[in-house]
Amino acid sequence: MTEAITYSRRGVPRLVQILIWAFLVGLLVLVGFGVSRAYQGTVQPGYEVPDFSLTLFSGYEYNGQSEVKISDLRGKVVFINFWASWCKPCEQEAAVLEEAWKYYQPGGKVVFLGLDYVDTEPEARVFLKKFGNTYPNGPDLGTRISQLFRIKGVPETFIVDTNGIIRYVKIGPFLTVDEIRAMIDPLLP
Repeated sequence: MTEAITYSRRGVPRLVQILIWAFLVGLLVLVGFGVSRAYQGTVQPGYEVPDFSLTLFSGYEYNGQSEVKISDLRGKVVFINFWASWCKPCEQEAAVLEEAWKYYQPGGKVVFLGLDYVDTEPEARVFLKKFGNTYPNGPDLGTRISQLFRIKGVPETFIVDTNGIIRYVKIGPFLTVDEIRAMIDPLLP
């Protein structure tokens, strides 16, 4: 005599199915947003810089402060440079940036900010010391700030006017102080 074995077929509860589908749709939306943002490219002139804070390396403070908030710099021209110790083009421009900083620093109307990108602090400090850089510098922890600017590599520089609007974007190294002055001087009152 054969016994029929019956299995009860229980499906996944409806609520669990809905939650799984909602999760998958949400994931697809996030991926789509990330892809569309990647295709937008680097922010361009005319873009208002969102507020952010940069924690500075010890010894590279701004007016004795270990952190600088970009909104606190309104009224000044801000030179934002993304760099890294492993970046060869960054080495090309390092001395030029320091020379420009020394030119503008006494007037107090221009602030240079160096943002060390995807690097370690010991290597960054060696780089800064090697090239004699003295302007405020700090790490872009977790690439938080570089994501705001949607940078594609280093060096990339953004020159922000006194109202917090990006006026110039430079991808690649600056080769002369005159090149920097040609972008900053027209923005000064």
